[in-house]
Amino acid sequence: MRIIIVDDDPIVSMSLKVIIEADKAEGDALEVVAIGNSGNDAVKLYEEHKPDVIVMDIRMEGMNGLDASEEIIKVAPDAKILLLTTFLDDEYINKALKVGVKGYVLKQDLAGLCSTIRAINDGQIVFGSRIVSKLPDIMNRKSTFDYEAHGITDREKEMIELVADGLSNKEIASKMFLSEGTVRNMMSAVLEKLNLRDRTQLACFYYQEINP
Repeated sequence: MRIIIVDDDPIVSMSLKVIIEADKAEGDALEVVAIGNSGNDAVKLYEEHKPDVIVMDIRMEGMNGLDASEEIIKVAPDAKILLLTTFLDDEYINKALKVGVKGYVLKQDLAGLCSTIRAINDGQIVFGSRIVSKLPDIMNRKSTFDYEAHGITDREKEMIELVADGLSNKEIASKMFLSEGTVRNMMSAVLEKLNLRDRTQLACFYYQEINP
């Protein structure tokens, strides 16, 4: 598995490289193919190496890790990015959810780093326990949302609420008396209107911006 590390502290970067490459679990060697020290480096190195996973700090000079993640995901929606930081900041967590990174873990929890990298590479989304404990408060903040200003119809609003409730496309189709194809088309239209990437981001968006 090919990994890129991006951190503005060279001592941290080298320590992470040692930890990652020392792990031989499951017979799948982890190889650090490049190291960067800024968000700009992250964007360039991702394009150059197309790694399986990129492990990146958030606070860095110039472009930070969240903005770099956003730039990478714009051109590579399937990019697997793990944010590794010392900051348990609501604003950072909120943006990480919106951007669509695959993991957000504190540097204090390095013991499970390699397991986290493997999980993310396998398609899982991993947020550290202390981040997860903050999600209900972050996602349930009240705010006023103007559906009309975003061109969201009443039927699309109903679908968004069902997505937020965790229903599948098939279940939504049944409840709304629509075909699954119509639901998929409606979903695509809503994601485009709200500038979101997938139904997971839509559910997060609902609890952050819509749910009263």
